[in-house]
Amino acid sequence: MTSLRALRFCGPPEPWRRRKLPGAFAAWLVVAGSAFAQGLPSEPVSIAGGRVVLGGEAAVSVAPPDPGYFNYTDYEHNTLREIRLGLTASVRASSRLAFLGEVRTENFNRVSPFALYARVRPFPARRLDIQIGRIPPTFGAFTRRAYGHDNPLIGYPLAYQYLTSLRADAVPASADELLRMRARGWQPSYSIGNPAPAPGLPLVTAFNWDTGVQVSTGWRAIDVTGAVTNGSASNPRVSDDNAGKQIAVRAAITPVTGLVVGSSFARGQFLSRRVLSIVNSGHDDRFVQRAHGVDLEYSRDHWLVRADAVLSQWRLPEFSSPPTHGTLTAFAGSVEGRYTFLPGAYAAARLEHLTFDRVAGPTLTATWDAPVSRVEVGGGYYLQRNVVARLSYQHNTRSGGRITRDGLMAAQLLYWF
Repeated sequence: MTSLRALRFCGPPEPWRRRKLPGAFAAWLVVAGSAFAQGLPSEPVSIAGGRVVLGGEAAVSVAPPDPGYFNYTDYEHNTLREIRLGLTASVRASSRLAFLGEVRTENFNRVSPFALYARVRPFPARRLDIQIGRIPPTFGAFTRRAYGHDNPLIGYPLAYQYLTSLRADAVPASADELLRMRARGWQPSYSIGNPAPAPGLPLVTAFNWDTGVQVSTGWRAIDVTGAVTNGSASNPRVSDDNAGKQIAVRAAITPVTGLVVGSSFARGQFLSRRVLSIVNSGHDDRFVQRAHGVDLEYSRDHWLVRADAVLSQWRLPEFSSPPTHGTLTAFAGSVEGRYTFLPGAYAAARLEHLTFDRVAGPTLTATWDAPVSRVEVGGGYYLQRNVVARLSYQHNTRSGGRITRDGLMAAQLLYWF
């Protein structure tokens, strides 16, 4: 059964406490975590003879402010400073039909449905699933393991979290207008479409699931998944806002025990109906996002190593000055590793880089957004099987914007069942 869960706050510390606070909080996590876990379920809760299964996850993350907006998923949400709670449910109606769902809240702002879909298994003895509704992502490996306990560090990879200056509801009128928004992904603004400043899009989002139909199957060491959904990889939609659909495919092979190699592709219309009505007087399926991904995971003994690469391309309406095809490209690559050196204790690190192609305008020439590099190192200690306390340090470097370098300490307490 597909796992559904997820999750994390903190107020801004005084500047002189920036280095002290995460370490002190981490010590508190170890003490509080042990007490927190007492009496709480350590396994999914089964009801009605196993027909109803409940699960959940809760995480509290604390860190100093992030003035460069390196870890934001929109203008108000920082993944290193958050309380996230999630509750999942699986209801098995028969051997061929089940219903799965999840609700989440971030910083107690509101409770929202994260997943809600029906799973049909027409042949229970065979590897064939049909899922309909708000379904798990098809593209990439990280989107499938974005739950806190599957991520060895507190931060998220750049490809799936960092906000570029591109938007679906507004586009630039010229290359110069686009370049003036470099490193402003937390709130770019453009003259065509919605003029209000709003968050940009990541290459592929790990924070919203797709809505549509998905089919998964496999043969021996090969698994294949395909889906038709609303929106695009960077901007999944619950309701269609442009009369376009996304087609996504992922294939994974396990040639030997411990090694998984995957490849993904997605193509979907990403510009909103409002923008399309301005630039093209209606629907035009040329203005799409294409995303290609390759991922690898290898585990052996105390080691776990992962690598991930994402190439994303968005086609925009032609810039008025100068005329151009309007295709923007971004590439992100990451390598991470985890080593368990003591029972219940591990160390982890992730190295990654995000870059963009160059655009030439009448007065400006540069990459269309500012390249970013990130190094994150840390570790965790399992207070019990389903409670882990983590501490990490993240260093970000960006070749543009008001803040070009930032180092952040973070701590987290994570519980799931």
